[in-house]
Amino acid sequence: MNFELCASMMCADFGNLYGEVRALEAAGIDSFHIDIMDGRYVPNFAMSLNDMAYIASVTSKPLDVHLMIEHPNTHIELFLDKLRPGDTVYIHPEAEYHPSTTLQKIINAKMIPGIAINPGTSVETVMEMLQIVSKVLVMSVNPGNAGQMYLPYVSKKYDKILPLQKEMGFDVYWDGACTADKILEYAPKGVKGFVLGTSLLFRRNANYAEQIVNIRNLKF
Repeated sequence: MNFELCASMMCADFGNLYGEVRALEAAGIDSFHIDIMDGRYVPNFAMSLNDMAYIASVTSKPLDVHLMIEHPNTHIELFLDKLRPGDTVYIHPEAEYHPSTTLQKIINAKMIPGIAINPGTSVETVMEMLQIVSKVLVMSVNPGNAGQMYLPYVSKKYDKILPLQKEMGFDVYWDGACTADKILEYAPKGVKGFVLGTSLLFRRNANYAEQIVNIRNLKF
């Protein structure tokens, strides 16, 4: 079964970021997930604009940039200027007065527009956005920190949003507390990609190649 694997780079070793990118590329990762936080929309700071730009400069793999910031439209050009056509930018609809305006700027820059849906955000409140985005990142934990526990009630959100994919033309991605059992359950249901963090990829002394081979070889 084909599904995409995205490395959550906020979990990487920042003392050897170039080496981490190269090791993950060699291991067969599909894309690099970049979490940018402003300490306001979420109570934490993670990767920076410069971290994102550096990773974009040393890999040809796609970047998935997850903007957990207030009013992203105010600063969106700073990010778009340092990315490449074909990279993905996710925004949180609740963080913007007019999210469709921000999404249109992403589209105009020849990048892939996406929205991220928090555990407490209902599918019904983002229905209009689903008609203009190409990717939907469904959060199975509250945004802001790595290593959180999976919130079981999010499964109902997947049940609602997955049937809408073909009709509205978007793909669904999993973010947060991603374990092998979640891939086994949700890849067959239509989740196209999974963001891998401390639950499955970034473990102490982990061999990325072995980890990714094990994930690819899961028995469905």
